[in-house]
This record gives sequence, C-alpha cells and structure tokens, in this order.
Amino acid sequence: MSKVVQLENFRRAKRRVSFDKRELRELMGVYSRRVASGEWRDYAINHEAGMAVFSIFRSAYELPLYRVAKIAGRSASEQTEWMVISGTKRLKRSASLLDVLTVFDKKLEVVR
Repeated sequence: MSKVVQLENFRRAKRRVSFDKRELRELMGVYSRRVASGEWRDYAINHEAGMAVFSIFRSAYELPLYRVAKIAGRSASEQTEWMVISGTKRLKRSASLLDVLTVFDKKLEVVR
C-alpha cells in the first residue's frame, strides 16, 4: 500500500549535526586531561537544530563551565564553525576544532 508524504516537511528540516569519531577523540582527550587533574568531573553531549554541543561541568549539579559547539553552515556550501563558550561569553571562534581547543591549553607558571 502507498503512503502519501508532504514534501514541504522534508525541505524545512535542519541539517543534523553531530561529532565524528576524530572530533570526539580530540574533545575527550582535552576532557580526560582535566579530569585527571581534578578540575572537571562531568560532560554532556546535546544535539540541537543545526548544532552539536559538548558541555563540560565541574559538578553534575551546576551549569556547564564550558560549551564547545559545532555549528553547521547556513547552506551546504558553507563551512562548519566551532565555538567555545563560557557562560554568556564567547571565548574563541574558528573553522577548526583544534584551533578552538587551544583555549584549554595550560599556561606555564613561574615556580620559585
């Protein structure tokens, strides 16, 4: 038996954005180093319309300390954009995941 489907429902659908295996490896690498140092304790992955978000928590009962967002381009020809957000402040924005993850690089301190 045939089923009639309205095409406009399919045309309006936003592109689904998710993290691929390589991106998750990079995100989990940064996350695991900070967990080992005792700074972070939990994470969550959320998929919203046109974006995927990796949220980082100090505790499961708090708001996220940081969010790493992968945002789809407005059209298929536009590039994916990456952003690191802390609260309402945008810390870094780039077309490269590795570039935005430099926000989490530890700064060297002088020890006396």
